[in-house]
Amino acid sequence: MEMLGSGASAMADAPDGSVRPDDYRAFLEAKVPVAERSGLDCSIDDVNPILLAHQRAVVAWAVQGGRRALFEAFGLGKTMQQLEICRIIAEAACEPGLIVAPLGVRREFLRDAAMLGIALHFVQSDDEISAVLEGGPREDTAASLFLTNYESVREGKIQPGRFTVVSLDEASVLRSYGSKTYQTFLPLFESVPYRFVATATPSPNRFKELIHYAGYLGIMDTGQALTRFFQRNSEKANDLTLYPHKEDEFWLWLNSWAVFLQRPSDLGFSDEGYDLPPIEVRYHEVKTDIADAGADKHGQVRLMRDNAIGVTQAAREKRATLSARIEKAVEIVRSSGDDHFILWHDLEDERRAIEASLPEAESVYGAQLLDTREGIISRFAEGMTRLLAAKPVMLGSGTNLQRHCHRAIFCGIGFKFNDLIQAIHRLQRFQQPHPVIIDIIYAETETEILRDLQEKWARHNELTARMSELIRRYGLDHAAAANEMLDRSIGVTRTVESGRSIAVREIGRRKIAVFADAVAEGSSLAAAGRLIGVNQQRSSAIFAQIRRDLGWQAQ
Repeated sequence: MEMLGSGASAMADAPDGSVRPDDYRAFLEAKVPVAERSGLDCSIDDVNPILLAHQRAVVAWAVQGGRRALFEAFGLGKTMQQLEICRIIAEAACEPGLIVAPLGVRREFLRDAAMLGIALHFVQSDDEISAVLEGGPREDTAASLFLTNYESVREGKIQPGRFTVVSLDEASVLRSYGSKTYQTFLPLFESVPYRFVATATPSPNRFKELIHYAGYLGIMDTGQALTRFFQRNSEKANDLTLYPHKEDEFWLWLNSWAVFLQRPSDLGFSDEGYDLPPIEVRYHEVKTDIADAGADKHGQVRLMRDNAIGVTQAAREKRATLSARIEKAVEIVRSSGDDHFILWHDLEDERRAIEASLPEAESVYGAQLLDTREGIISRFAEGMTRLLAAKPVMLGSGTNLQRHCHRAIFCGIGFKFNDLIQAIHRLQRFQQPHPVIIDIIYAETETEILRDLQEKWARHNELTARMSELIRRYGLDHAAAANEMLDRSIGVTRTVESGRSIAVREIGRRKIAVFADAVAEGSSLAAAGRLIGVNQQRSSAIFAQIRRDLGWQAQ
């Protein structure tokens, strides 16, 4: 097999009438997906010096980009970075800014805003926003920053279009709202000029989530991204597989608009104070009466209970094994001395069982007043109470609970990996002084659910490491990554193979097969009149049409 030059270089000697190589290259480069810069000029000096070096670098990069994603590990300071990004842009535009976050992190945002000297207003309606903006001279209120919760936007109480800059904090919580809400929520921000998203766990296991973020930021239409990068499973919805030949291009494209940061040294800064504590995960299997299998929907009696595989079966097992799992949780707490614990649960019946078995535990749940809930969280975070019971979906995102607690018990398991990993990192995060111990309780009929979670965890670690390697290689200079993407995405190596059985292209008595860029190779063939089975007049007409379609003029 002969390895000849690229198709583009072969075009340089093509006869008159062929596609010009420079124009063809420019046409291909324009099709390579690279996130454009649409932000404001910003230097490190424009960022509040209270922020650490890596935080200031990310803030400047994000403001310059205008629409960017901050996918940073737990404890790297996404809260302060978002506040600074929104402050800089709001002040430059003299227009208000909005941060949307889970209710559980309101306390952290208000605390960090006060540290930065930013007046941050928590609101849950347009009327409250108007009251602030109209409550003083425009020069004092126009660039105000507001904080709200996701529910207020989802329920239409706040219209995002009135803001010049919006940041979605812990946007991964949107998954809990269901796919329909997820798809209808993000387009609400299309009229906002500057948009940002921040989360520690953009799931590399869920490609569609990353695509939705790109759509929210205006980087690429969701449908276009799915078609460009992914092969779909016609038998299973949302089952996406990266095309093998598009894998490198996808991750480099992602790197052009998102920063995946695991530690400051990924950007060349010191890791001092950022040593992640070790974690020990302990699994506890509780036995269940597998003979108590009941009957199927047709009334046929089952011999024994099957492993829970689907969502319906998992819900059934969770209720059937509730007592055994809570008993195991109580046993762990009572055998652990004075250790403080978070008891993660999913069901209200589990919460009530925890409260009955451990009267000293304080619980947070949806029916509580916000101030009551925050008081309970604050007391636990400050070490004033020992036991806290909560649902990951409510308290698992954004809240910092590592100062006085290094142990957590999952009183049950489910299919939602994001809930698991977010809840774990309320404790295993930078500035945690102790090794973290996680106890996971599951029934013997839930082994398949456990295996599914462990596989997702392994893939999460693998793909996060891949993105970290990219940020270490390119830093925040995404132009370098874009250049590599151009090289990877454009052209193929021209390969020629000859043999008697091959009848693709004939040169004299020699018959060869050519693997190359079809337009580049075909252009040279058209000019030479060598298209197989097509006379010179016909081949010239074909490529003349190509040139007209692409807007090129023959030389």
